[in-house]
Amino acid sequence: MKPLRRDAPLSEVLERAQAADPRAVARLVSLVEDDSPHLPEIAAALAPHTGRAQILGLTGSPGVGKSTSTSMLVKAFREQGKRVGVLAVDPSSPFSGGALLGDRVRMQDHATDSGVFIRSMASRGHLGGLSWATPQAVRVLDAAGCDLVLVETVGVGQAEVDVASLADTTVVLLAPGMGDGIQAAKAGILEIADIFVVNKADRDGADQVVRDLNGMLRLGGRHSEAGAWRPEIVSTVASTGKGIPDVLEAIEKHRTWMAGGELARRRQRRAAAEIEAIAVKTLRARMGDLHGSKALDTLAAEVVAGEQDPYAAADKLIAGIGASSP
Repeated sequence: MKPLRRDAPLSEVLERAQAADPRAVARLVSLVEDDSPHLPEIAAALAPHTGRAQILGLTGSPGVGKSTSTSMLVKAFREQGKRVGVLAVDPSSPFSGGALLGDRVRMQDHATDSGVFIRSMASRGHLGGLSWATPQAVRVLDAAGCDLVLVETVGVGQAEVDVASLADTTVVLLAPGMGDGIQAAKAGILEIADIFVVNKADRDGADQVVRDLNGMLRLGGRHSEAGAWRPEIVSTVASTGKGIPDVLEAIEKHRTWMAGGELARRRQRRAAAEIEAIAVKTLRARMGDLHGSKALDTLAAEVVAGEQDPYAAADKLIAGIGASSP
């Protein structure tokens, strides 16, 4: 296949991306990250080719070994003959806005493997451990023929759990000595896990983390509901590959369980959230166009004069946006 030209038309980029051309896939992900005006056209072209990939999310506190675990999982999935896409969401540089940590540097073992696509994405200040563009980038990799898309998030806190709404299966990594024993006594991020992986299990305190997790699960919560999935707890030493086969087995068990209808429900919730996010973004853009407009100034003056309340004024403004939409 000839190299993709810089000036290649979008139709060619889309066609080659669906044929798993890595340059074309990278071009589309860049267009997504840059909020290209071609996004509606891209989404329309890719939609019939999506929905096939398994989406796996990995999250956890900084230092638990997410990137090492990701690399070992990619290796294991490739040994099964699966095409793998990796989206590694990094904190942003305050200067360039780009990805700061560079997970591709830490996953050089797969750099020459044509069956693996790895992309670092900058969070660009977006809370929740993900970039706002991550859902659309997942769709690009799905349409490009990846059997599995693995999303590794930035180190997150208890409330930053967006990855759970994006993934079919969410893996939360913990490690001894990282304060995770205390975290296990709380709800927060641990509530989103389908699978717990206690990494660095060769260190002192790993068994205690496992006990804390089991204790947390016995306390109840969504995992105790009738027919609910009870998260698996797996111990690993990712740097040596120990325990990785057990993680694969847990992922497959969860996938089998979801086939009973949970997968369809999760994906519908995901699509609803994506639609809502796009709608809100569009509305905000139109609101920005109204900033300083005569209509907004008039409504503001009426609120100041006590002629109407701000909620009624907001309703009028939104109604005006809807009336002016094409």
